[in-house]
Amino acid sequence: MLFDCSGSPMTPTHVVKKGVRYRYYVSRPLITKDQTESSTGLRIPAAEIEQFVTSRLRRWLLDPGRIYTTTQLPDPSAPPRLAVRAVEIGKSWPELPAARQRAVLAAVIERIDIGTDQIDIRVRPTGLGALLGIASTALPSATGGETQSLSMPVPLHRRGRGIRMLIDGADPFATAKPDARLIKLLIRARRFNAALASSDGVPFSALAKREGVSPSYFTRVVRLSYLASDIIQAILDGRQPRDLTADKLLAHSRLPLGWHEQRTVLGFV
Repeated sequence: MLFDCSGSPMTPTHVVKKGVRYRYYVSRPLITKDQTESSTGLRIPAAEIEQFVTSRLRRWLLDPGRIYTTTQLPDPSAPPRLAVRAVEIGKSWPELPAARQRAVLAAVIERIDIGTDQIDIRVRPTGLGALLGIASTALPSATGGETQSLSMPVPLHRRGRGIRMLIDGADPFATAKPDARLIKLLIRARRFNAALASSDGVPFSALAKREGVSPSYFTRVVRLSYLASDIIQAILDGRQPRDLTADKLLAHSRLPLGWHEQRTVLGFV
């Protein structure tokens, strides 16, 4: 269920203009009979918010590390199976029947909160396990107990008494493609790391000179060889966040070693 930034539930509604049906989600204060001049709320095109939420959830399904670390399963062999099956759902999402897509959304999403400048999708990893027939319990350290939040910034703009949300209608998966510069940077990071591992004590400055780069650049690139495996795979598949460029990745080369922290810094969560 959707809730606006004041905590009010949002109701699905529609209008017909020139024979065309337009669907919206509208805050309750804007549609109840006891409206006042001071009533405010959100009015969001249904297609855009539904596509936004679906795309964000699909990104979550395609992140095996995120699912693995937030779900504890009694059977030791179950976590890998759950992560693999989640990725399978994410990859095959466009081909899934509408009923199957709705079942996944209903099982996994607890609620959606529309904030003043972002959307928070609260998901239940245990719901995914139940959907796939794998019993699970959330880790005590998981954010929000049995839920975790998938947050994305989205600007709000006031128009009269209502507030409209501007959502990019493009599905990121429709335009996702591998970034040649990012991939080249990852390959270089692996090469530099291999050179370092086989250097037998050769100074960084000498290794950098062999590669024709500065010691500072060599050090920054080597650090990228310790990226989380699912981040590397996402970049190879072209599923990285839209604003993650080679320059930005290199600027963030002093990344934490923890994979979850890496995902947060680079916008994968």
